[in-house]
Amino acid sequence: MRPLFLLAWSACTSMLCAQTPVTHDVVVYGDSAAAVAAAIQAKRQGLDVVLVNSTDFLGGMTCSGLSASDIFHRDAVGGVARELYGRIGQHYGKAYVDYFEPHVAQAAMDGMVKDVGVKVFLNEQLDRSPSGVSKEGVQLKSFRTLSGKVFAAKVFIDASYVGDLMAAAGVSYAVGREPNTLFTETLNGAQRGDNKPRKHYTQKDKDHFIKDVDPYIKAGDPASGLLPFVFAEDPVTGEGDRRIQAYNYRLCVTTDPANRLPFTKPVGYRELDHEMLLRNLEAGDVRFPALLHKLPNGKTDWNSMHAVGTDYVGANWAYPEADYATRRKIEQAHELYIRGHLWTLANHPRVPVEIRTQAAAYGLCKDEFPTRGGFSPMIYIREARRLQGAYVMTEQDCKGKRKADDPVALASFGLDSHAVRYFVTKRGFLERDGVIWNVPPRPYGVSYRSLTPKAEECTNLLVPVCLSATHAAHGSIRMEPVFMQLGQAAAMAAGIAIKQGTSVQAVPYAQIRDLLTAAKLPVQWTAPPATKATPAKK
Repeated sequence: MRPLFLLAWSACTSMLCAQTPVTHDVVVYGDSAAAVAAAIQAKRQGLDVVLVNSTDFLGGMTCSGLSASDIFHRDAVGGVARELYGRIGQHYGKAYVDYFEPHVAQAAMDGMVKDVGVKVFLNEQLDRSPSGVSKEGVQLKSFRTLSGKVFAAKVFIDASYVGDLMAAAGVSYAVGREPNTLFTETLNGAQRGDNKPRKHYTQKDKDHFIKDVDPYIKAGDPASGLLPFVFAEDPVTGEGDRRIQAYNYRLCVTTDPANRLPFTKPVGYRELDHEMLLRNLEAGDVRFPALLHKLPNGKTDWNSMHAVGTDYVGANWAYPEADYATRRKIEQAHELYIRGHLWTLANHPRVPVEIRTQAAAYGLCKDEFPTRGGFSPMIYIREARRLQGAYVMTEQDCKGKRKADDPVALASFGLDSHAVRYFVTKRGFLERDGVIWNVPPRPYGVSYRSLTPKAEECTNLLVPVCLSATHAAHGSIRMEPVFMQLGQAAAMAAGIAIKQGTSVQAVPYAQIRDLLTAAKLPVQWTAPPATKATPAKK
């Protein structure tokens, strides 16, 4: 079992739960590092705060294998996020580390929460039935979890990756891709890739097919049907839909024989699920299909890259709105696919020997996630619901063509979307729709208003993860360090709203800015260009 401290008190018996619940100043609901940052900040402000977490561990993806933090500019990171990376650094004898082993991040996260004294409830999932949330007018009063516990607060922070509390509170949100025309964007909606005959590989095409690959179950025979998750339609560039970019599991792997768990063939393996990979390799695309980041102690962060990787493209579209049982089935399908992908790379005779040899040298780590055989515990939810709030962050904000006057964090990562679907081009070959990669010219501010619902919908809820942003803009903002900073800023605003007895929409920005400054959270970019790191796709 993963080493955890447990501050959660479980004393709420059925009799106590039937009584009127205690109203806390702030209740943070969420499974992310942003939820932890929000709770820590609220506690430091002297607020009565509880953290309600739907999983059995703290820290979300930061502690679940996403170990190569995508930080283009370290000077753009401050507050709790920087403290966390500093605490991780102490383990390695350094001042600051943002590439780390998962168990080290977990210890640092748990230690920070324990030091501050945040009260934590683990394994508490929101009751998403119609009676699971209590609301009076535009005020959210309380919510119930599946265990029967009821949590009431003056201000709520939904810092979950999916936005369940936000949705249950009845505020407006979006799922999928807006059409380019809605917010005068160029990178939103369908992005259909190159429909022309293949040329040589370029960096622009690193997540597209660079060879012609047949899309049919029986190669050359349309009557045999399409390979799994391949669609016949050729999408119209910029057209909106409810589809979302691919999920995967971020993996921590090693080549150390003493710590390596070889990739094994999973129960339920189907070669058909990996036929696209095999055909792509046989067509001559022999790039190793992974983005590998070196971590301490001989470990590596394994992420999806190139035409066919660990992203299970098209298999996650139902996830944001699905019930818990369906989400679990989607997670299990992703795990089966990824385990099968790894075994195929390392063992299948149709894989070129050079790639087989390279893949077989890796394995999951014995000393990471031991109860799951080294496999990461949380699916990487790159995108789910997105609030439609008081301010919508768009491509124009990311590119510096529009500037919010109330920034509460800096973002700088590329506008980044992994593939949304595979489709058949007019030429009759496979291509990927949805890939975006466009780097902002400089770090930019994320508006406080993008954390707040419309005032006519809810006045005491803040949403720092499923914030108000288009699909294109969210692809840049959605980095763990940024989420932590937004969660911390949300807690600052919550404290001001409580003290002044006002709505979260009416909190004076100048007062938030004072707290941001005190916590060393940068919101204006002044650092020299030389601090920019080498871009790496997320």
